[in-house]
Amino acid sequence: MMGRNQSVISEFLLLGLPVEPEHQNLFYALFLVMYLTTVLGNLLIIVLIQLDSHLHTPMYLFLSNLSFSDLCFSSVTMPKLLQNMQSEVPSIPYAGCLTQMYFFLFFADLESFLLMAMAYDRYVAICFPLQYTTIMSPKLCLSLVVLPWVLTTFHAMLHTLLMARLSFCVDNVIPHFFCDMSALLKLSCSDTRVNELVIFIMGGLILVIPFLLIIMSYAQIVSSLLKVPSVRSIRKAFSTCGSHLSVVSLFYGTVIGLYLCPTASNSTVKDTAMAVMYTVVTPMLNPFIYSLRNRDMKGALGRVFHKKKTLFSL
Repeated sequence: MMGRNQSVISEFLLLGLPVEPEHQNLFYALFLVMYLTTVLGNLLIIVLIQLDSHLHTPMYLFLSNLSFSDLCFSSVTMPKLLQNMQSEVPSIPYAGCLTQMYFFLFFADLESFLLMAMAYDRYVAICFPLQYTTIMSPKLCLSLVVLPWVLTTFHAMLHTLLMARLSFCVDNVIPHFFCDMSALLKLSCSDTRVNELVIFIMGGLILVIPFLLIIMSYAQIVSSLLKVPSVRSIRKAFSTCGSHLSVVSLFYGTVIGLYLCPTASNSTVKDTAMAVMYTVVTPMLNPFIYSLRNRDMKGALGRVFHKKKTLFSL
């Protein structure tokens, strides 16, 4: 028994996407374009917020952190996926697998907390507009950014350490395109009850509670609007909350669909498709949602380009 530890195997094989070999190059080009779009789009939002003083507000502080989280979240899985799609042996070292799992959990959890912070910001802005600057003080905003980074660090480390104690003996094939925690638990030849219990408890704290707080924030916003109904106030609320609601729907919709819906006979294909949605598609779409539906972002983009054009003309 002493010899049956995680050192029995030195690497895992990632099966990747359920794609026919003749379509492999097409999907490689598609995912490469999607990844580059994700990187450039989120970098553009971060740079715009840094360059334009009009965007130095709590909402855009959270948005810049969300964009950084999206960029990193996609980078945890996409480069390895692209590499393995061009490799004859799509493997990942044991240590690399645990590292990927750690950062995957870290940035997924961070996104959940940041979406909650953005929902609270919208709640204060609409329900308490006169006290907004007092409530959303620099100290509170800093706390709403720093605290998620600290909590997600410990949460991801907890799951990684619990995974590191498990034994992996014979089967090292992961039917996924990244080191998914549930897939690794199925491969383990150790008792995984402690891991599953921690996943159940911490999953409720990290994902369900922020989601419920977001729902409560928007319930309060709707209640506030109904007390003094007007077309102008409803339009203003929709313009400030529409982008955030779209991002929340994309992120939590796919996560709930993956982890809470009953599994079917084609669960592996479904799990992979849903994972692609929230690891690849959602981080790519977020910059488009915030730039195309947000007048402040479009205005900032125009001002930055105008400054550049003025500098080049001199």
